[in-house]
Amino acid sequence: MRRNRGTSPVSQSIAVSALLLLALFLLPLPGADPFRSTLFGREDPVDETEEEPPPPSVPGSGSDDARTLRVLDGEEVLEMELGTYLTGVVRAEMPASFEPEALKAQAVAARTYTLYKLLTGGNHGETADICTDHACCQAYIDEESARANWGENADAWEAKVESAVRETGGEAILYGGVPILAVFHSSSAGLTRAAGEVWLDDLPYLQAVRSPEPGDRIPNYYSRVEFTPEELRARLQAAFPAADLSGGMETWLRDPAADGAGNVETLSVGGVTVKGTRVRAALNLRSACFTWEMQEGKMVFFVTGYGHGVGLSQYGASAMAAAGADYREILTHYYTGVTVEPWGG
Repeated sequence: MRRNRGTSPVSQSIAVSALLLLALFLLPLPGADPFRSTLFGREDPVDETEEEPPPPSVPGSGSDDARTLRVLDGEEVLEMELGTYLTGVVRAEMPASFEPEALKAQAVAARTYTLYKLLTGGNHGETADICTDHACCQAYIDEESARANWGENADAWEAKVESAVRETGGEAILYGGVPILAVFHSSSAGLTRAAGEVWLDDLPYLQAVRSPEPGDRIPNYYSRVEFTPEELRARLQAAFPAADLSGGMETWLRDPAADGAGNVETLSVGGVTVKGTRVRAALNLRSACFTWEMQEGKMVFFVTGYGHGVGLSQYGASAMAAAGADYREILTHYYTGVTVEPWGG
């Protein structure tokens, strides 16, 4: 009887091995085609191990303490970490009773202003990076002095300020990827001012925006200043030597041009057209949002708001925060066309 020519066990094993070897050659090598999953819509494999994922990183955390500043305090130059300096600025520049998100907005604005000064060389040459004079740079107060001012609220308010700086660590306000000139003021007359209305140059991110100012809760939001003819003439003549102040006091100030919020853009002083901001400075008014009238032989000025009116309004920021806005929403409202993100330049 002839033996059947069916497949032997050895032959089957060889065939299976050949098929497996062929399959191995046909499989793609790891990393050989990095665009394959993109082209064919395939997702990366999910790591199903039970290891706990790493904690999410905090944007810019720790970067404040990586920078050391030379801070001119009176006649003394102090060296301190950026985080320490910013905490002192927020203590000095914004009431610690304000909403936490407003304090965060202030912290980012102060950090951005400082970075801008570092990038542009600041006002103090080789002596220092920045100073503690609010008329030149930013105000600053140390913890001990702030606690003495705060009294029984010291622990809570210091914690709020420190948290505002820490929780925004490393974040800055950027325009075109670069820190901006992040100026700020106390309160506006309901509309902030463009930089070009106050200073010589306009800046695209410092434009006029609406601002929710709770005037009934802002100390001295409405102020009144009066001058005798002698006082007013002396101040105006010193600031504007070309002005003709020979007539009656009621003729010295004329033709005011104001914006929608009442800020005086220009006016005539003794026949010389000047910016309202210059008159504000000459008369030491709280803002350039002012009107005037004669009363009993004196010139009386009625003023709304406090500060130059450009950039972040601190009271407006606190009002926005109370209404539910976070610090990034506040900053992108007051500074036009910016982003708020970590910056490590």
